[in-house]
Formats: sequence, C-alpha cells, structure tokens
Amino acid sequence: MKEATKCLHAGYSPENGEPRVVPIVQSTTYVYDSTAEVARLFDLEQAGFFYSRIGNPTVDAVEQKIAALEGGVGALCTSSGQAAVMLAALNLARAGDHIVSATNVYGGTFNLFNTIFRRFGIETTFVDQGATDEELAAAFRPNTRFVYGETIANPALSVLDIERFARLAHERGLPLLVDNTFATPILCRPFEFGADVVIHSTTKYMDGHAVQLGGVIVDSGNFDWRNGNFPEFTEPDASYHGLVYAEAFGRAAYITKARVQLMRDLGCCQSAQGAFYTNLGLETLPLRMQKHSENAEAAARWLEGQDKVEWVRYPRLTWDPYAKLAARYLPNGCSGVVSFSFRGGREAGARFIDALELISLETHVADIRTSVLHPATSTHRQLSDEQLTAAGITPGTVRLSVGLEAWDDIRADLQRGMDAA
Repeated sequence: MKEATKCLHAGYSPENGEPRVVPIVQSTTYVYDSTAEVARLFDLEQAGFFYSRIGNPTVDAVEQKIAALEGGVGALCTSSGQAAVMLAALNLARAGDHIVSATNVYGGTFNLFNTIFRRFGIETTFVDQGATDEELAAAFRPNTRFVYGETIANPALSVLDIERFARLAHERGLPLLVDNTFATPILCRPFEFGADVVIHSTTKYMDGHAVQLGGVIVDSGNFDWRNGNFPEFTEPDASYHGLVYAEAFGRAAYITKARVQLMRDLGCCQSAQGAFYTNLGLETLPLRMQKHSENAEAAARWLEGQDKVEWVRYPRLTWDPYAKLAARYLPNGCSGVVSFSFRGGREAGARFIDALELISLETHVADIRTSVLHPATSTHRQLSDEQLTAAGITPGTVRLSVGLEAWDDIRADLQRGMDAA
C-alpha cells in the first residue's frame, strides 16, 4: 500500500461483523483460561495482551500503523514525545556511557541529554551538524552508544544529512536515532537513508489537532545488535529468566526490549483513548502535510519580502543553507513550520505577536490552526544565549506554525502583526 492508504488501513483489519473504526479497548487487564497460558505471556513465549502498560489492542493497532508508515519492524507508543526520546536513549545508554547529538535539537531533548542524563551518569557531546567528517569524528569516544539528530530541527529548521550521519555512526558500529516529528513519514522516511531508530512526538502532526499528547519509537530492524558493542541484547536478561533479546526476537530485539523492560519498569505508556485520537489524526496525515507545507512555503516567501524581517528559515527557499539537503530528503515539502527574526529583536517580535488576531500565541506547534511562539522565552527558556545561538536561535527568533486556514486570511493577520512591529 502507498502511504495515504496505510494511513487509513494499516494496523487494523476488521473481520466479518467487527467495527470499521479501530475500537477503544478501555481495559487495563485481560482474562485467560489457564495459569500456563499467562506464564507463557509473562515469559514472552507467546504473543498477547496481559496488562495495558505493556500492550493494549487499540494502542497496538496504532503502533502497527506507524511502523508500516515508517517501514519498520515494530513500534512502541509512549505517553509523550519526551518519553519516547527518553526510552529510545535509555534502551541503549547507561551510567558511564556517552551520546553524540546534533546541537540543533528540540529544547526538551537538549535539556534531557545535557542535564537529566548527566545526573544518570550519561554524557552527551553536542556537535554542529554542518561540521566536517573529521570534526564530527573527534566527538566520538570508546563508550559512545549512539548518534542522534532531527530530520527537521525544532525550531532552527536545519535539515539533517541522514546518510552522512548514518555512515559516521555505522563505521563505528553504532546506530543512528532520528527524531522525524516535523517531517513525518509522509515527507521523509529516515530508514531509507540509513537511520536505525525513528522517534516522533505524535502530539505534533500525527495528532495534528492539539488534542492528545503522545510519542512513538519505531525500530527499523536493520541494525545488527550482535556486533559486540551491545551486550544488553546478546547477554541474558535476569528479569526474564535469562532470555537473550537478539536470539529470541531477531530483527525486533530493540523495540521488544524497550517494551518489555523499559516500559514495564518506567510505565510511560499511551492510553487506549489517546491512541484512538492519534489514529484519527493519522488518517488525514497525507492531506494535512501537503497543505501545511504549501501554506508554510507561501508564508516564508511573504516574510522574506518584508523589510522588518532580518532573516527567514525555511528549507524550501532556494537560498536557505539547507535547501540542497531538503531537495534530497524532503522533495515533497518541509512541513508547516517557519522560523524568522525581526531586525528590532525581542521588542519588535513581541509587538508582532501581540497584534495578531487569527494566529494564536501558544506553546505548541504542528496544529491545524496557525500558531506562533517566541522560543527564547518559552520552549528554549532554560538555554543560555550561547546555547541558543548554538541551537540556531536568536533572542528575536519567532517560530510560526502555519495551519490549514485559507492563505489569504493567514497573510492578512501576518500583515496586521507586521504593521505593529
């Protein structure tokens, strides 16, 4: 099936007389006929549901759909995008380990890697993704566990050279983890360019309606965890009577371990109701991503013609520093987010935002309704000016999330704000 068809049909196939729409299985637990069968479930010898923290039929249908969209062997839904990043990382890294991450990442991810993980004994080296191979190679250590980046960085809108970062990681026997939230599998499928694990905040475009928090981890099934660098996949897990993930689950070893070990013990699971809402968003994802991208490109081109605007970032603009990478990885659009900065700095940006009427000021992005945010005083407030600059953000940066309204109405409100700026 093509992606548009998968968004409607993957993950759930009703049989005769069953509901056409994915049903909400609002139950924490499941009934079985024998203790032997329950024992097999707990020993991971048999597939099935036994407690909704580990798995739920509604959540499972959404996981299968997203795995199909990304081209992976399995997926794990979480309570938020932040939880997905955390579990994806902790599935590989422990105290004493090291991560190489692009600097241009979401502020919450930066804080997780730079602050919380340091308390866990995990260190992160942040690298300029535009650096040379030699400069990037210097960031790796013997205890590096994985490489991390975002397809389209939030809010810097830099585009990751996935093939290059995958090569640098694979040359050292390491996986590449990519946050594909802004692109979604409709605009980019990182596994096709060498990424090994994909992460999404489903709160964003996958839900698309500002209704449901969520996240997901998708396993490509392509990385060889038996290469000698990852004993947690090749040595017995005492909590499952000596089970070895690489032997028992083959290509799905990574995502299975994340579910039955980390989700089991950390518990940041998605609810059945939450998965249902996410699925509703997924069903219209191709149509929305096309319109988001069209409106955002129109907004970017309009903004670059305004004298009060110092710079505009949108990878579809021909002069954008990431235009060539966007042409390779995002030929069908670059999502609905545009970043720009006023010549008048914070004050001009504040006047612009406060004058808007149609466009909402809110701590969100990727909604069907157009919204705006000032990252330096919100999502990236914990970063110093130096860290802001390293992340591709200035104090006057404005993040515009372009929705699905008529472009003429969006433009009229932008003009209203521009006049006030």
